[in-house]
Amino acid sequence: MRTAIAALDHLVLATPDLAATVAWLPDATGIRPSAGGPHVNRGTRNALCSFGHASYLELIGPDPDQPEPTHPRPFGVDDLAAPAMVGWAIAVSDMDLAIAAAREQGYDPGPAIAMQRQRPDGVVLNWTLTFAPSISVPFLIHWETPFHPGRDAAPGLELVEFRARHPRPSVLAAILEALGVTMGIERGDEALLVELSGPRGSIWFN
Repeated sequence: MRTAIAALDHLVLATPDLAATVAWLPDATGIRPSAGGPHVNRGTRNALCSFGHASYLELIGPDPDQPEPTHPRPFGVDDLAAPAMVGWAIAVSDMDLAIAAAREQGYDPGPAIAMQRQRPDGVVLNWTLTFAPSISVPFLIHWETPFHPGRDAAPGLELVEFRARHPRPSVLAAILEALGVTMGIERGDEALLVELSGPRGSIWFN
C-alpha cells in the first residue's frame, strides 16, 4: 500500500485565468511555473511546477488562443471564480492491469482515454488516463513516452501536506484501498487539503 504522496503523479490546480495564476504563484512561493502546452480541442492549456521524483503540480485554465470548445472544459474550469485544487492522479506502469486490479477490489476506475499535447519545444507527450467521479478520488494515468512532465518542470516547489476531506471517509478509504493507496481523510465537505511551500512562503488549499 503506497501513501498518496508516494503514489502521486500530479495535483491539478484549475483556474479561470491561467496567466494570472502563473503570475501569482511566484509572488506567493517564489517558484514560477514553466509553460506546458495546449490541450487541443479542449480549450485549455497548462503550466507546471515539479515536486521532484516525477511528480508535479499542474495549473490548468482556459487557453485564449483556442476557439471556444463545443464541450465544457475539463476539471470544471468554466465554473470557477478562483483557483481551486480539483483533482489528483496516480501513476501506473500498466493501465490495463491497474484497472483490472481495482475492479477486482470493488472499484471501477472506468475506461482509459488516450490524450496528447505538444510542449513549447515541440516534444509531443502521449498518455492515457481514466476519469474520476469526484475531486477526492484519484484518476489513473500512464505516460506512453519517457518525457515525464515532472522531470523538467520548474523545480523548487515542495508538497508539504496532502490529505482529503469527504462526507463519508470510509467510502473514500475503500476506493483508495482498491487502488492500493492510503491517505489521511477527515469528515466534511469534499476537498483536497494541500500545503505547498517554496523559498518565499507557503500556500494552503482547503
